[in-house]
Amino acid sequence: RTIGRLPAGGRNWLSAGSMRGGRAAAVVFSLAESCRLASVDPVDYFADVLVRVGTHPAARVKDLLPENWARLFGRKAEPEFATR
Repeated sequence: RTIGRLPAGGRNWLSAGSMRGGRAAAVVFSLAESCRLASVDPVDYFADVLVRVGTHPAARVKDLLPENWARLFGRKAEPEFATR
């Protein structure tokens, strides 16, 4: 539902190239929206998680969700980002 709010996408989001591409896009957009809801800067989040994911224990994968990541590893977004 929140993809429709993205100004650059519009009808372009209807074509992801394949089912696999569509699922990948859905995951990225879901994580980005979760970042917004947790007041986490998505750039900081994705940069840190992409480095951390290879060595992070699989049993603690929930630590890498945006709301948990902010508490354990990250920092909150600047106020102007949180209100967008």
